[in-house]
Order: sequence, then C-alpha cells, then structure tokens
Amino acid sequence: MAVSLASRILAEFKMQIESLKLVPDKGGCFEVSLNGDLVYSKLKTGEFPDEPRMLGLIGKQLKTRL
Repeated sequence: MAVSLASRILAEFKMQIESLKLVPDKGGCFEVSLNGDLVYSKLKTGEFPDEPRMLGLIGKQLKTRL
C-alpha cells in the first residue's frame, strides 16, 4: 500500500514537492511528514489511512505552505 500511495502522492503533487522518501520500519509504524511537520501518524490514530484522506491531508498542508 505504501508504494501505491507514494505513486499517487507523486502524481498528484509532482509540481509542489521536491522529493519523496519511503523509510521502511517495523511494528506497524506509518507516518507521513512534510518538511519536518508530522501530517499523519498511524501510531497516534491506530488506523491506516485511505488514499483520498492522505491526499487531502497532504494537499491541505501544502496549501498552508504557499
């Protein structure tokens, strides 16, 4: 799922982001940060987000940076 989500993020925001880095981990950790700011944490919410929700959260965070 993470690779598919990474592909969608790149496709959706390719003109707004410089890079995307996937960091493999274990223990159910799934976190998304943008420029050092935590956008989403599965550890905090207890649930894995769906793609539309993640794209919305990232888009919202990018708009606040403009």
